[in-house]
Amino acid sequence: MTAEVAPLPRPTGRLYLALGGWCLAGLAASIWPVSLPVWAALGVALGGLTAWDALALRRMPLPAVERIPPSSLAVGVPNEVHLRVHNSTSRPLSVDVFDHHPSTCAPANLPQRVTIKQGGWSQLSYELTPHRRGEALFARTALLVTGRLGLVRRHALVGAEQTVRVYPNFKEVVRFALLALADRVGQMGIRTRRRRGEGLEFEQLREYREGDLMRQVDWKATARRRKLISREYQEEKNQQIVFLLDCGRRMRAKDGDMTHFDHVLNAVLLLAYVALRQGDAVGFMTFSGSTRWLPPTKGGSGMSAILNQLYDLETSVQPSDYLEAARRLMARQKRRALVILVTNLRDEDDNELMPALMTLRRRNLVLLASLREEAIRMATDRPIQDLRDALFVAEGHRFSRERDTLHETARQGGTQVLDVEPQELPVSLVNRYLDIKRSGRL
Repeated sequence: MTAEVAPLPRPTGRLYLALGGWCLAGLAASIWPVSLPVWAALGVALGGLTAWDALALRRMPLPAVERIPPSSLAVGVPNEVHLRVHNSTSRPLSVDVFDHHPSTCAPANLPQRVTIKQGGWSQLSYELTPHRRGEALFARTALLVTGRLGLVRRHALVGAEQTVRVYPNFKEVVRFALLALADRVGQMGIRTRRRRGEGLEFEQLREYREGDLMRQVDWKATARRRKLISREYQEEKNQQIVFLLDCGRRMRAKDGDMTHFDHVLNAVLLLAYVALRQGDAVGFMTFSGSTRWLPPTKGGSGMSAILNQLYDLETSVQPSDYLEAARRLMARQKRRALVILVTNLRDEDDNELMPALMTLRRRNLVLLASLREEAIRMATDRPIQDLRDALFVAEGHRFSRERDTLHETARQGGTQVLDVEPQELPVSLVNRYLDIKRSGRL
């Protein structure tokens, strides 16, 4: 790609210093007129040297820049971007480098100055921390190349534009993977539970162990072997989990540095990882904004498929239409599944939410994950010092009570409910999934 070069060179600090000295010499020459010819000669010499430096710099080939970014980025996770600057000239070059990084990322250690030997190259790196998901565009790299005499600089844009995908922060997913391999899932707050043996797939027969339930005893095998034999079970596999993700305006709310929707995506990734390891299939459908449908997918490609479908998903300013979303999902998802509706409920949602849950329950086990805003807790815990505080706290309790009533109505109808703050959602959702698997309800 052809470099974009500024039409005129830029003066350096050295040139400004020389001009300042020349001006001071002019003041002295005005006092001693005999030195005026010398002062004028110095001015001509400085102008000539500057013109020669600018002309030589203009004729000199520009350095080439090769950017080596990570193959993908994650929100909030610092990553190193490497730049290789090549000098094809026959003299050393002093170059200031500024990489035009994506506007949604925060850089560190930019700009940088490097000196490159003749015919050689120099590698530099800087840290980049993304703040938003989606496509991140790297524009061209800006160079300030200093002339041989150090009097002028040449500004140019070189290299190529590049696009890198910024995924949701799957740091917790990776951490869970490492802990799971080390058999330490409890460190994440994810509880492991003893299998009940009901509604689960038979795996094998084994000798009776203390703590086994009597209903696990296989009496025919016990009679044949003349000792107690128990049936061992494993969780059923090849079941389906479908997320129904609200992309409406309520999910744009922020608690801390992340929106509710970003917390939701982290929870989806963590539960998807766990469910895929269990042998289940995971899919999702979005509503109230961008409409996407990923049929339940299992196996090694499942996680990649989910990441590639979710990484650039954004919320909208549309209201949440639960009933329409339920109808669309029922038309697409024919097999029984665990449907996890993730949203931010309000007390006014009763009239539309309950018919939607009833529609989903016709064929599915439904889990309603309702995000509780931190502001609700802050409102109810606020110390009361005057009438305004009292009214604020009373309104917080009223809102919380009506929300609890909505959740209880959903439970009475047969829907499981999870009411947590956004940052608690990932681990709470996995724990509830493990409960459901071990109970055999799906």
